[in-house]
Amino acid sequence: MTDPALHSWRDAALQAIPWVAAPLVVWWRTRDSRALDDYSGVAPSDAPLISVVIPARDEARNVARCLHSVLGTTWPALEVLVVDDHSTDGTGDIARAIAARDTRVRVLDNPALPDGWMGKQWACATGAAAARGDILAFVDADTTHAPDLLPRAVNAMRARGAALLSVAGRQEMETFWERVVQPQVFAVIAGRFGGTERVSRSRHAVDKIANGQCLLMTRAAYDAIGGHAAVRDAVAEDLKLAQRTHAAGLPVHLLLGESQLATRMYTSLRELVGGWRKNVFAGGREAMPLGRVGRLLFPLLLLFPALMQLWPLALLLAAAAGLLDDWTQVRMATIAVACTLLFWMAIYRRSGLSPLWALLYPLGAGTYLTIVAQAIARGRRVEWRGRVYLSASDPA
Repeated sequence: MTDPALHSWRDAALQAIPWVAAPLVVWWRTRDSRALDDYSGVAPSDAPLISVVIPARDEARNVARCLHSVLGTTWPALEVLVVDDHSTDGTGDIARAIAARDTRVRVLDNPALPDGWMGKQWACATGAAAARGDILAFVDADTTHAPDLLPRAVNAMRARGAALLSVAGRQEMETFWERVVQPQVFAVIAGRFGGTERVSRSRHAVDKIANGQCLLMTRAAYDAIGGHAAVRDAVAEDLKLAQRTHAAGLPVHLLLGESQLATRMYTSLRELVGGWRKNVFAGGREAMPLGRVGRLLFPLLLLFPALMQLWPLALLLAAAAGLLDDWTQVRMATIAVACTLLFWMAIYRRSGLSPLWALLYPLGAGTYLTIVAQAIARGRRVEWRGRVYLSASDPA
């Protein structure tokens, strides 16, 4: 006779296949990536002028560090345009003090925001209009750049024939909540888009993504697609720029640059909730395949990763409370939790953090679920830096 316990474990293992498979699928989709390290860090002899555009709204905390790092580049032909977007914290004064010491820097006051535009796009468009370079580099004020970032990026653009190239750098996670929440969001993004080569080789616009923290475009390509005016009402303007560039028949590429670029996106739970609540739904639906059908299903798909992590834990808690006496379900939940824990241990190790942070994945999943639920409830309504927007109603 078959041992009932063995039979139960076999059934449990079969039921746990989704939790066993999910980490393997993410690993398989993200394994094929290339980095800026594969390209020369020496500027070519015919180095064109690069215009670095930094949109800055209330970035007093970050703008000096960002500017000093950009100005430390080994690229010989450079201009930097800081667009002060009606800051109230002294961002413009800090940038002007640096500009007074380095003639490569210009500080522009952003005109009043027109109807139908989001703030970052309007600031980027202002900077691009004043830029003189053959290559435009749009970078966020919360980024830090290594001296070889621009040489490697431009050499990569030339080698790949890219009209648009963006760099996915290292995410700095210093506080408790950054380390708990940020990996959850980036794991979802990685699972959706896969490795950098998968993005670069994709023939479908919906599978293209760019990182607006560091995005380079040739001037010709930028003008050809209509610049930031073409994505003026998109929450994820970087993703839409990539999609529109690809749709215009121009090559779009993504590379890792963990040695060349670092970003500190948020520093507190409040910033994390506000920032991702802005992006995760209104922006994420623009990357959904299957057109309107995909966008209708998107809220469920967005909730699914967190629910999948939390459901086995709920079963174990129910069993511990005496509310569940199905041992096959308990064993399935045990296998699922073990697989999920191993997955997060690998993620944290890959991020340079202690694998013990993986023990907090239920807290991270629960926080992510709360952010997503709030974002879905808000729909097209987006709030950021004291402004309220309505995102594009029907993404192309």
